[in-house]
Amino acid sequence: MGNSLFRFLCCGGSSKPPPSGHDQSQALGPHGVTAASAGVSALAQDLLHFEITSQVPEGLGVHVISSKRAQINWYRKLLEEWRKTNPPPRTPEEASRVVIQALKRHQKADVEGLLIFYGLPLSPASAEISGVPPPPKPQGAKFELQTLPVDAKAVADGDTINVYVDAADPRESPVVPRQIRKAASARAKARAAKDYKTADALQKIINDAGYRVVNGHKGEETLAKKYRIRLKGIDAPESSMPYGKEAKEELVRLVQGKRLRVYVYGEDRYGRSVGDIYCNGSFVQEKMLRRGFAWHYHAYDQRPELAAWEKEAREARAGLWAQPNPEKPWEWRKDRRNGN
Repeated sequence: MGNSLFRFLCCGGSSKPPPSGHDQSQALGPHGVTAASAGVSALAQDLLHFEITSQVPEGLGVHVISSKRAQINWYRKLLEEWRKTNPPPRTPEEASRVVIQALKRHQKADVEGLLIFYGLPLSPASAEISGVPPPPKPQGAKFELQTLPVDAKAVADGDTINVYVDAADPRESPVVPRQIRKAASARAKARAAKDYKTADALQKIINDAGYRVVNGHKGEETLAKKYRIRLKGIDAPESSMPYGKEAKEELVRLVQGKRLRVYVYGEDRYGRSVGDIYCNGSFVQEKMLRRGFAWHYHAYDQRPELAAWEKEAREARAGLWAQPNPEKPWEWRKDRRNGN
């Protein structure tokens, strides 16, 4: 029964082998599962396991906020929705839509956490959750990045964040140096052989070149390009200023565990990419300004909406505006440079 159900879940009930000419080098299993569809396969197998045991996967609780009892209810709904889909989902986007449809009455954070758990895309899925379509590319933006899920440690302060983009991304793949691809492959072999000294040396080569091997929630490794992003148009309090810690914590809350869409306008003098960040359809700079955790950096960005959001926070005495006369971070930095 189990094998037939798995064929139904993954392959629309077909037990036929892949057609002649199928690229076996891309297959990860007998059903023609590829790296791109690994999350779909993992979800299908977990649904099969749930059908037999009524157990949800271990580790899911790290990504969601609801109880184990609620998770069991999700998987019942997911299994029902998956069976109704004909043909069954084959791509990550199709699987995301099934998850969203099955769990549309549940908390947004739980739906997103489940998608992250399986490595399924939050976009366009995230837009379907919130009802907000992906934002258009802003005027003046040079290119767009779609990141891997963000780690809390990647947030430097309230206006700077390190993000990683999958090296297989169409924009990144052609420019990954050959020696970095070789180093990543050699590192994986060294780790498999428990030669951690060699693996660490190769990891340093990868890191020094601006790349990183990122671990997924199920232990899979992804070669990724690092970008340091300076949020355009805002200036958060420095770490040692009042509300500096709170600004960083707010940015962590907004982006932790999420895939981000970043529109990059250029670089600043420190080599950081200056960009607008969107998270699940929401404009991160807007959130930081309205909640009173950043100033409008008008010297470098004259967009009127940024000024309006800062004014709104000032009038509400939100965040740093609870202070009677908060010091501007650019003036604070200037004073330190001058030795004051």
